[in-house]
Amino acid sequence: MRSNFITNIMLLLLLFNYGNTQELKSPNGEFTMQFSLGEVGKPTYQLSYKKQDVIKSSYLGFELKDDKTSLLKDFIISDTNTSTFDETWQPVWGEESNIRNYYNELAVTLKQNKTDRIMRIRFRLFNDGLGFRYEFPQQDNLVYFVIKEERTQFAMTGDHTAHWIAGDYDSQEYDYTKSKLSEIRSKFDGSRQSNASQTAFSKTGVQTALMLKTDTGLYINLHEASLVNYACMHLDLDDKNMIFESHLTPDVNGDKGYMQAPCNTPWRTIIVSDDATDILASRITLNLNEPCAIEDVSWIKPVKYIGVWWEMITGKSSWAYTDDLPAVQLGVTDYSKVTPNGKHAANNQKVKCYIDFASAHGFDGVLVEGWNEGWEDWFGKSKDYVFDFITPYPDFDVQEIHKYAKSKGVKMIMHHETSGSTRNYERHLDTAYQFMKDNGYNAVKSGYVGNIIPRGEHHYSQYIVNHYQYALEKAAEYQIMVNAHEAVRPTGICRTYPNLIGNESARGTEFQAFGGSKPNHVTVLPFTRLIGGPMDYTPGIFEMDISKLNPDNNSHVNSTIANQLALYVTMYSPLQMAADLPEHYEKFMDAFQFIKDVAIDWEASEYLEAEPGEFLTIARKEKGSDNWFLGNVNGEQPRKTSIALDFLDKGKTYKATIYADAKDAHYKTNPQAYTIKTKKVTSKSKLKLWSASGGGYAISIKPMN
Repeated sequence: MRSNFITNIMLLLLLFNYGNTQELKSPNGEFTMQFSLGEVGKPTYQLSYKKQDVIKSSYLGFELKDDKTSLLKDFIISDTNTSTFDETWQPVWGEESNIRNYYNELAVTLKQNKTDRIMRIRFRLFNDGLGFRYEFPQQDNLVYFVIKEERTQFAMTGDHTAHWIAGDYDSQEYDYTKSKLSEIRSKFDGSRQSNASQTAFSKTGVQTALMLKTDTGLYINLHEASLVNYACMHLDLDDKNMIFESHLTPDVNGDKGYMQAPCNTPWRTIIVSDDATDILASRITLNLNEPCAIEDVSWIKPVKYIGVWWEMITGKSSWAYTDDLPAVQLGVTDYSKVTPNGKHAANNQKVKCYIDFASAHGFDGVLVEGWNEGWEDWFGKSKDYVFDFITPYPDFDVQEIHKYAKSKGVKMIMHHETSGSTRNYERHLDTAYQFMKDNGYNAVKSGYVGNIIPRGEHHYSQYIVNHYQYALEKAAEYQIMVNAHEAVRPTGICRTYPNLIGNESARGTEFQAFGGSKPNHVTVLPFTRLIGGPMDYTPGIFEMDISKLNPDNNSHVNSTIANQLALYVTMYSPLQMAADLPEHYEKFMDAFQFIKDVAIDWEASEYLEAEPGEFLTIARKEKGSDNWFLGNVNGEQPRKTSIALDFLDKGKTYKATIYADAKDAHYKTNPQAYTIKTKKVTSKSKLKLWSASGGGYAISIKPMN
């Protein structure tokens, strides 16, 4: 690691004092951030990039509960400190093996007249954007306090184009809407699809990460980093003045946060560039998180897996063991006295078939959902004691399956559905994690479907955010990797706890079986959801007509096979699932070869071209080898591209295997039409390729020698 920390040096270059105005520049000089105290001592900031305004003068501060003064005005600057920080650190897994963390910092300490309360605002200006947070030092006049609302503003310079999902305290599982900011209000109701738990708060409320584009061609991303012991931030738009203001998720009492000094908030992030690929390449979110807190990380491994899952999602099979029971009480219900429904997928015979397939094709693990008692009435009953996470159904023998998987060199992946009952999960966590360790499971997929218990809490409130963190840290004690579904969207916590190898926290592949997603959905997610961390998107669907699995389900997967292959590159995750049924892969084994070959941990990544909602092309080099993999996903409009391979080593010859859409491919009418070609390439080569509507291409590039 290379580290250089300079405090209060080069002050004239980093910080200028004009009365109450402080000016901070990024290391490359392209960004300028100004902080000042406005009228009646109100903290304000503004941001520019290459001399273009990005954020106009915007207020900072807090409204406190039962406090007429609050932390909004009447401040004076009592101290300022500047510094420069430059290091290169190595993630346990990631999109590259080395990440540079380079910024100039300004910390402004504010003292409030009359109350003598202290609030510090810390700004870090990187070469790709700004991060800032509030800090509350230990002090006599501000110890315990309750946040009524955080009043951080992001004043836009115009009516930008946005890719947004509706502000919601309980769900991020929406298709993205593209519109002008001024159109959010009129499009809000139509943007929301039904979900198991959802709570909107405003007709102009949206979620982060929010992707924006100005009329002058600037790309702006608004998000947060290091969400710990705090409520998730949404953005509420004043659509007359084009000003976003932070809106925190409330608890059951309507309060936004219980704080005790010393403490600090998460970072608020603004990533900016005139090239969309720079948004994808930014590591601001990770860099604003604390370094790895786990001393021994040798047990944390990227995972490629298959699972008993898609057949239940499509309705072909069921999670439940029987249809006889109107209700279940764990420890009371006797499953030996009921009639199996014949559709239960998590049975020994079927799971062994999945294990055999995983072993034959080099997959690391097998996920099994619906293995444990209680699925007959798990959802929508506001049921506290819903699962115990250790008692299997009669047709699933945990020990036998463990032995069989071990004999085949395959790891089993545990599934813990909480049904939103966080209190019950915490009650069982130690027992459940120890059960996993005793039976050879080192990874768990947890789920939080439905309304939260304790009742009245929301998925993204401070209380429940703390629950997710507790489960993650407890898992680290047992050396267990976590893949949390329906949890709060990630904010780079995986740097500190790299056992968080995946999240869902967005509209994933399962919704392709619930009516479908927009064909351009996967061209938006890398600019929004993936800014905070990897997603367990569960790609790899080859049979797009869901009625062939379940005649009662007329959904269609809005993607071509080539697009599905490309997702393994464009939707970064150290946890990648081949989500379809083994029998579907056996029909297209030549295309399936790419899923078998593609890496899941990377030495370097090259972001070749991108436009949010339209297309993106990414190349990645496999960690520990000279192999490269390239993926392109395309939106509605068919598109021709010319891709230069100048990222390859000079003087080397490679074999490129190109999996592409056939000329007549289309996500709706002909999704399984693809071609596979091979050719010799070098760093001087250019590939001219075509992507269908909802299509794309995937390329493996391996040295000839």
